[in-house]
Amino acid sequence: MKNKLINNPNIKYDGINHPEIKGIQIINGKNNFPISWLNQQGYCEYSLYLQYFKGIKTAPTQAMVTGTKEHQKLEYKFKEDAVPTTFDEILQTSKEEAAISREMFVLTPKWGIRGFIDEIWMTPDEFVIIDDKPGKIPYPSTINQVLAYCLAFKSMLNSDSQDTQTTLTSPKGDNRKIKAALRERGTDNIFWIEEFDENNEEKIKFLINRMHGLFEGYKPFIPTKNRNKCNKCRFQSYCEHF
Repeated sequence: MKNKLINNPNIKYDGINHPEIKGIQIINGKNNFPISWLNQQGYCEYSLYLQYFKGIKTAPTQAMVTGTKEHQKLEYKFKEDAVPTTFDEILQTSKEEAAISREMFVLTPKWGIRGFIDEIWMTPDEFVIIDDKPGKIPYPSTINQVLAYCLAFKSMLNSDSQDTQTTLTSPKGDNRKIKAALRERGTDNIFWIEEFDENNEEKIKFLINRMHGLFEGYKPFIPTKNRNKCNKCRFQSYCEHF
């Protein structure tokens, strides 16, 4: 597979920052949050409240620093021989010749999510959306994150009617399968992979709707009941539940 750098995802939107919640943008009149928050939500939902509602800042953990460095290293290596292309072009050429891209930006105003896919394989038969993680355990939180990338990608692929600012010219209804995968960072070890089928799609839509309920104030932020998580949490000194 050839490395292809998508330099024009064909997404145009007008977004404004949320007046109270850091990190949320308002796009097409709807809150839009980073997909990476789903990983944090699965660890402890209340930490989202402390960080983004209360604005509490803490130093990054060693794991976060290491993860950022490893991520950048992979990105630099990929770019060494990557050929620039556009989203429309790679959709068409990948029907005949498989390609790999990294750091592809996805956004769907309809579902109110956005983010960067670590790596995506586009083949004549399928799309494989990969999220790199430390270790090799498919935690529910990391699975949720990569499923949300799949949902955003599928929305872009099919140009959802409510995504009025998404200007894809590709034919609506590309029938290639979409698969979600988790890979051990820095290796070729894909330790979890599933088709983004109807069940997985409904599952992640339910969770995303819950997230919007948190941000809109009609659902409560629930703290984890796992004491081991609390003991490792960088927000523990600020948390009333610790």
